[in-house]
Amino acid sequence: MSTSVAPTQGHIVSARFHRVHRRAGVKLREGQPRPPLAESRRPSHVARMLALAHHVEAAICRRQVQSAADMACQLEFTRARVTQLLDLVLLAPDIQEAVLFLDAVDGVEPLSERRLRAIAHAENWGVQREKWRALVDSCRIKPCGNSEAGVALEF
Repeated sequence: MSTSVAPTQGHIVSARFHRVHRRAGVKLREGQPRPPLAESRRPSHVARMLALAHHVEAAICRRQVQSAADMACQLEFTRARVTQLLDLVLLAPDIQEAVLFLDAVDGVEPLSERRLRAIAHAENWGVQREKWRALVDSCRIKPCGNSEAGVALEF
């Protein structure tokens, strides 16, 4: 039982499609693509950790806690982690200022805390500044502003 259908005059349908990337692959979707999201900026992880280090140091100096070990218990950190945070306070003041102004753009951190702690372990501020300049030259950070250690992200 086959029925034959006589060809009829065709209709033209036009639509816009755009690619949608999913885990399973690329699919086409009808309509206009979504506009790109605005650039997302937030303080970098190292800037937040440096601010926390200053808060911890101030609490210890004001005798709000007896020691760094007590602060570690309150923050639910290990004593080693609190020591790592307090190491950031040993950075030269101009480097600290530059770090506090670092932003993470679209989730990309400008530098790691480990690299910053390596600078903090230098014997004096002069050596720290040399290491900071070398880090700024090697990373996606570029000097800016009046400060010798000032930085801006280069994306």
